[in-house]
Amino acid sequence: MAHETSNHGSATKRIWTVFAILSIVTIVEVILGIIRPEFLVETHLFRMHLLNWVFIVLTLYKAYYITWAFMHMEHETKGLRRSVVWTGIFLVCYLIFILLTEGDYIFDVYHDGYISWDF
Repeated sequence: MAHETSNHGSATKRIWTVFAILSIVTIVEVILGIIRPEFLVETHLFRMHLLNWVFIVLTLYKAYYITWAFMHMEHETKGLRRSVVWTGIFLVCYLIFILLTEGDYIFDVYHDGYISWDF
């Protein structure tokens, strides 16, 4: 009986720790979205505001941590962890690359006047 009680206490502590970490990251994202610091908005990195990169990195961190905590990846072998987590992160990074590349092309087409802004 004592083992079950200590295991339950550890699980409860783990849940609250995960909740606190994800809450802090989300609160930072919301605060940055509301106040939009000028140095993050005016600074560009790869033709995108630095603030957008901060959001992308924080979102990837949250996705990684959710996978790590709720899929119990910390208890799995190194190979399984890498195949699950890294595959997802690489796919998300590739999707971001495609969206940014295509979005930049469409912006250039509209900006250079080949097609009018009709929406």
